[in-house]
Amino acid sequence: MIIVAMLAMSVSSQVCVDKAKVVPPVLTETAREAYTNNLNVALSNFNAKPGANSYIWLARRQGYLGQYREAIATLSAGIQRWPDDARFLRHRGHRYITLRCFDDAIKDLEKAQHLMRGTPDEIEPDGLPNAKNIPTGTLYTNTYYHLGLAYYLVGDFSRAAQAFMNSFNAATNPDMKVAAAHWVYMSARRYGDEAGPAGLLKREIKDDLELIENHDYYTLIKMYKAKAPLNEIEKAISDKSETLSAASLGYGLGNWHFYNGDKEKAREIFRKIVAGNQWASFGYIAAEADLARLK
Repeated sequence: MIIVAMLAMSVSSQVCVDKAKVVPPVLTETAREAYTNNLNVALSNFNAKPGANSYIWLARRQGYLGQYREAIATLSAGIQRWPDDARFLRHRGHRYITLRCFDDAIKDLEKAQHLMRGTPDEIEPDGLPNAKNIPTGTLYTNTYYHLGLAYYLVGDFSRAAQAFMNSFNAATNPDMKVAAAHWVYMSARRYGDEAGPAGLLKREIKDDLELIENHDYYTLIKMYKAKAPLNEIEKAISDKSETLSAASLGYGLGNWHFYNGDKEKAREIFRKIVAGNQWASFGYIAAEADLARLK
């Protein structure tokens, strides 16, 4: 880890990163051992051949273990060497979101969006493969998606909806379309547009899709389309307790109450989410941001 420390020292960190609270992910011993082994492989590859891909994979492996500042430092060093490679800005933008440095995330992701223009899209390999080991995201869809999230977290819901719509339009598989459409709907409802996103869900998100991983977002979309009773969502949240699924489903349900006028119920659900252990999840971060605004 000596090289990682040297990288971190060689890059001027953002003030926000220095001050950020960091909560390590809750991992099983098996997962921690696997992630640590993966990080060691990435570090070995980095030392042997420090190219752009090895920088990115080292940063990704650092992030999975909760080494978010180190991941940002690694990506920042990569940006110095490859300033026109949008991938570095896309991944650093994600980690800025994790550390609640939303303005920095927006700057990175907007620049990544600019750098992508006129270039072919590319599949983004999964660091944590899904059940079928089939990547569902690409550089385009993930950049737009994370930019939408960053806008959403600062309360710029109109720009968020547009960025998520860009992700939806670039998506080539049902999983990514479901994820993007879910956030398009949540964003648009927050600035008062119900008809537009409801039409999108009706036209584009059918009720018999075969998904690999975004089942929770699909469940929420069915709720938005009045296909799933609220009590089913609430039961799922209770059954899953402190899991990523609970944070995702919980935030969707809490947000539904929010834009339908029951802010107290929304606040109650958001508080349950942030009392859990999914600190780095998007549902947790969004609940945290909304609670701050509700104060």
